[in-house]
Amino acid sequence: MTAQILDGKATAATIKSELTERVSALKARGIHPGLGTLLVGADAGSTWYVNGKHKDCAEVGIASIREDLPETASQADIEAAVTRMNENPDCTGYIVQLPLPDGIDTNRVLELIDPDKDADGLHPTNLGRLVLRTAGDISSSLPCTPKGIIELIERHGVSLNGAKVTVVGRGTTVGRSIGLLLTRKAVNATVTLCHTGTTDLAAHTRDADVIVAAAGVHNLIGADMVKDGVVLIDVGVSRVTDPDTGKSKVAGDIAADAVAKSSWYSPNPGGVGPMTRAMLLSNVVESAERSR
Repeated sequence: MTAQILDGKATAATIKSELTERVSALKARGIHPGLGTLLVGADAGSTWYVNGKHKDCAEVGIASIREDLPETASQADIEAAVTRMNENPDCTGYIVQLPLPDGIDTNRVLELIDPDKDADGLHPTNLGRLVLRTAGDISSSLPCTPKGIIELIERHGVSLNGAKVTVVGRGTTVGRSIGLLLTRKAVNATVTLCHTGTTDLAAHTRDADVIVAAAGVHNLIGADMVKDGVVLIDVGVSRVTDPDTGKSKVAGDIAADAVAKSSWYSPNPGGVGPMTRAMLLSNVVESAERSR
């Protein structure tokens, strides 16, 4: 069996093209979507990620509102920056880039975000709406990575209706939130949530139609843990040493021998990552459309 690729880069490019048209329509009505970012410190990875978000904005016509604070910023300094984002009418959605420096109460900062401007879709109010509303529209942002995973699968013609989905990983960004989206009536999947502490993980993955691996453990999912024809979504991020170059590189949770048994496979990198960035833009545009 040859696995077909769930191409996150190509799908994200299509979504960006669609968003460009929606942004143009909003601007014609006098509404200008704007993405804000709050970055504290100069962590190389975080800086690269934020730069990428603003590059994406430029591609689709979304305005960029950027605020960078030094590593020495206090809790009060960061909270004041969040307040400025909340009150800035040019900002229709924004993110606080994590992690924040040691000693900062991250949960307090995140809870100060205006839920209507929560571009990540992870504010407690918005997650609460997702918990409560199993059917019908949700009038707030959805978590970017889970939203992107579902878009990636469905845009390739793969139905999740009635599918058995095993999620491996319990982080807020993916593991704890994707089940809420997958079990909504609009998607209608059945979800099992596992993690690195699950006893006999393979017993939960062997019968799955779809596996979303988001544990951050290199090669956690092997061929003996999956059935033929499974759909594999690799979201885990770890770093390994390339034996050919000796350099560190990003690696996922799904081993090559498991991929060989799959019908569809989302690689890492190049799969879900571009979709997450596209969904962030989508949340900003949707927030602007709701404000209309």
